[in-house]
Amino acid sequence: MSGRALLMWDEAVTQYDFGSEHPMDPVRLALTMSLVRAFGLDRAMDVVSAKPAGDSTLRLVHREDYVSAVRAASVEPRRADQAYGIGTVDDPAFVGMHEVSALIAGQSVGAAEAVWRGEAAHAVNFAGGLHHAMPGSASGFCIYNDASLAIARLLELGAERVAYVDVDVHHGDGVQAAFWEDPRVLTVSLHEHPRTLFPQTGWPEETGAAGPGEGGAVNVALPAGTGDAGWLRAFHAVVPELIADFRPQVLVTQHGADTHFEDPLAHLAVSLDAQRAVQEACHELAHEYAEGRWVALGGGGYAVVDVVPRSWTHLVGIAAHAPVEPGSVIPSSWRDEVYARTRQLGPARMTDGRWPVGYRDWAAGYDPADRLDQAVLATRKAAFPLRGLLP
Repeated sequence: MSGRALLMWDEAVTQYDFGSEHPMDPVRLALTMSLVRAFGLDRAMDVVSAKPAGDSTLRLVHREDYVSAVRAASVEPRRADQAYGIGTVDDPAFVGMHEVSALIAGQSVGAAEAVWRGEAAHAVNFAGGLHHAMPGSASGFCIYNDASLAIARLLELGAERVAYVDVDVHHGDGVQAAFWEDPRVLTVSLHEHPRTLFPQTGWPEETGAAGPGEGGAVNVALPAGTGDAGWLRAFHAVVPELIADFRPQVLVTQHGADTHFEDPLAHLAVSLDAQRAVQEACHELAHEYAEGRWVALGGGGYAVVDVVPRSWTHLVGIAAHAPVEPGSVIPSSWRDEVYARTRQLGPARMTDGRWPVGYRDWAAGYDPADRLDQAVLATRKAAFPLRGLLP
């Protein structure tokens, strides 16, 4: 296996643009790549572009009629069929929507192929992680589910165990749905509780289809307001034990940056420093249990200047084995670009001032009256026995 990491990038992914009033501003992708370059991370890894996902690849997850509907709406957005979730407030149709969505999907599929074939140890597609798209519909700003497509391609290539860990503030519902009945895929999602956030799914009791799929889905529903210590405590109380038991051949992770306390669309209170800590933990799990095979994706994140570029630049640096120190000063050239593009002042350092982030380990005991501990207990009681693990 090559020790080099891949960064999947094509400038055309910034054409994934729902319009000026939509929170998913593609400037977040452009600014992330610019920050990656400002820190020289593009020289620490191979920056490559994969071809767009073709129809046969898209059909690994998506229905043929849905792909046809997306393709038609790409040509005539005003005639988008809302029965497929396109042309809505969340997912407005736009010219070229199919082409750029297939391009983003192709980057994640290409990342998975390269890691599986040993051409790279790790691969990152921060434009990906569009985890809400369903087999037959768009949802939650997501047209094609690149994460599911990457996993489906791994299975097609012969993988027998793929673990998917999703730390976006929103439940990874589309990926869970795609592999609900498939024992070859373990999906784990940590997210804000469905009582208070879209898509209102991801309850602890959602554990996979009865039969072979049972226990294949694990959900941690975190109370609104959860901060660094609780978020890290929940992650380490659930994820490492599951990964150690499942022993995936490939680890696919989704790193939505919308858990951050500045994110305008959600209610967790996580810092950039805690996000970096979880990225490092995922990297370590890949090396410990998956022979280093790691596909890391982006996801949500709507604080498009202050948070997203810094979070995903940390992710890229970790995957490149050239991590950016949290206290690093951000180059003035990048801050100048931020102002030129957005008329906002960019952040000065690669930290929120909370590094290193501490948390109390689950093994030290739990408080049954604590809301965070109740959430972790609910997950462990619902899912762990189905995998032969003690709750």
